[in-house]
Amino acid sequence: MSWISAKRVLKSGLQNFSRSGFVSLSSVLVMTVTLFIMTSIILFGGLLNYSLDQVKNKVDINVYFITSAQEIEVLSVKEHLETLPEVSSAEYVSRDQALENFKERHKGDEITLQALEELDGNPLGATLNIKAKDPSQYEGISNYLENLNVGTPSQGGLKIIDKINYAQNKIVIDRLTKITNSVNMIGIWFALIFVLISIMVTFNTIKLTIFMARDEISVMRLVGASSMYVKGPFVVSGLLSGIISAVIILIGFAVGTFLINSYYGNYFVGFDLFDYYISNFLYIFAIILGSGVTLGSLASYLAVQKYLKN
Repeated sequence: MSWISAKRVLKSGLQNFSRSGFVSLSSVLVMTVTLFIMTSIILFGGLLNYSLDQVKNKVDINVYFITSAQEIEVLSVKEHLETLPEVSSAEYVSRDQALENFKERHKGDEITLQALEELDGNPLGATLNIKAKDPSQYEGISNYLENLNVGTPSQGGLKIIDKINYAQNKIVIDRLTKITNSVNMIGIWFALIFVLISIMVTFNTIKLTIFMARDEISVMRLVGASSMYVKGPFVVSGLLSGIISAVIILIGFAVGTFLINSYYGNYFVGFDLFDYYISNFLYIFAIILGSGVTLGSLASYLAVQKYLKN
């Protein structure tokens, strides 16, 4: 298509959009609702991921060492763990620190503290608090530690790891993994469903525009206009509807998230909705504008294609 033809198609598309005021408005409203739902899913996903991250930060596995384990041996295990790509962090807690932590947790329990004082020396061993990058990776880390727990000469061949509490946390970790996977799948399915609904509704809305311009289309076909020349103006109209819908949503959510954050920010437990929107604006902009343009142009193209085949 030549530049002159492209200019004519663009001009005709703009005229179609402005002349079909009610139909164009309906198309914009339908796509605005769809893009609103898509943006809401993105923001809800951000809130949910933030909440899950908070829970993940509270989930870990603890490795308890025998009291006679040397510090250099415990730190050696820590260094081995830190080489694993699955491990986010491994915190070393010395015997003395473990004792102080125990006393702090039971500072109101006089009986326990008195019993502790009657013992000879520190009954607690050093520990490692391990956090994985993903909850599903804790089982692999636990198995790695089991294989690493071999006898050492300094302990007369005894294993230095006394206990790994993965089994106690396994139920929580498994549930968290399932929730994370389920949420991601639900978000994808919701987005796909509403995209399909939008294409169907926009498709039927564009058909109204085509019906109103049926005489004009018939004349163009009679004078030998190419298929692309006939389809072009309607695709431009759909494209324009998608762009306008995307701009409405992007501006609306910028204002909306700011107001929601100002008045109801405390309800999100540390999650800054407006900051999340601004920080991910380019990502959201690309998805929403791309979706609006694709939905509008694709629905228009399919509607015209179907009409021309009849």
